[in-house]
Amino acid sequence: MSMLIQAGLLTGIGLAFTFMNGFNDSGSIVAAAISSRALPLRYALLLSAVAHLAAPFLFGIAVADTIGHQVVAREAVTVPVVLAAASAAVSWCLITYRLGVPSSSSHALIGGLIGATAAGQGWRAILPSGLEKVFLALVLSPVLGMIGGYLLMWTAMYLAQRTTPKVNIFFNRAQISALLALALSHGTNDAQKGMGLIVMGLMAVGSLPEFSVPGWVVLACAFGISLGTAFGARRIIRTVGGRYYRVRPVHGFTAQCSSAIVILSAALLGGPVSSTEVISASIMGAGAAERISKVRWGVVREVVAAWVFTVPVTALAAALACRLFLLVF
Repeated sequence: MSMLIQAGLLTGIGLAFTFMNGFNDSGSIVAAAISSRALPLRYALLLSAVAHLAAPFLFGIAVADTIGHQVVAREAVTVPVVLAAASAAVSWCLITYRLGVPSSSSHALIGGLIGATAAGQGWRAILPSGLEKVFLALVLSPVLGMIGGYLLMWTAMYLAQRTTPKVNIFFNRAQISALLALALSHGTNDAQKGMGLIVMGLMAVGSLPEFSVPGWVVLACAFGISLGTAFGARRIIRTVGGRYYRVRPVHGFTAQCSSAIVILSAALLGGPVSSTEVISASIMGAGAAERISKVRWGVVREVVAAWVFTVPVTALAAALACRLFLLVF
């Protein structure tokens, strides 16, 4: 198989991951605004898609740098490894979408990289320092999202305690700005995961001698994640926007603000967080601030279980896929 065909194949699977990332996560991003009736579904997805198109050009490539060359050693970046990791991540996103469970594309990609690298090049090819940075970001971000959602909701309730029900009009309108901020933060963090994956593929076939993100990769990933967002995963919207509890305008606004702050901060620091986890945790925190029993914790346990299983399942799938691809390439 020629280098050009291999480069095209790896770029294509990287863009497929980027599209599925936007498609899956869009449900979480717009869920609060739709459930609280701040915006109709079509307008919320369109607004989010426009923000995602602009976001990859605004805040650097720190996350792409982390994914692209801080997790796997340079000599271990081969075509079978990259292809297996991406295939496992895309497959997991498709499966969880069919089940209507909010999934973590970050967990899926990291699990895929771990499994594929271990199977194709051995455990020593996985860089402990980069992996520690990634898992620290993945574990801390939802905790910070929940704390932020709780504190912002408590503050909002305190400030609005003597207002009339018309305050909901303010929170509904404020959600439009909050949704834009959240979409920009998500587009910044998550589009870069696709960039890192595509650059790894280009390095594997020899098209790039070292890690760097060409402008056309940024542009392609911006369009990929924006297009995925525009289609939107409606099954995820029902889970995030309604199954935890009945989301009202104040919940939506505070959860969106908390999520945007955590996700954008992580992006600037190079931490590839799970946006779905952060958003879900922020919504849980906002609900718990009003009343602990308000949140349906049984649903929360189901979602958390899916998050926990993501890394080992995708690692195993990627390891098996890598063994198969080693025979082909």
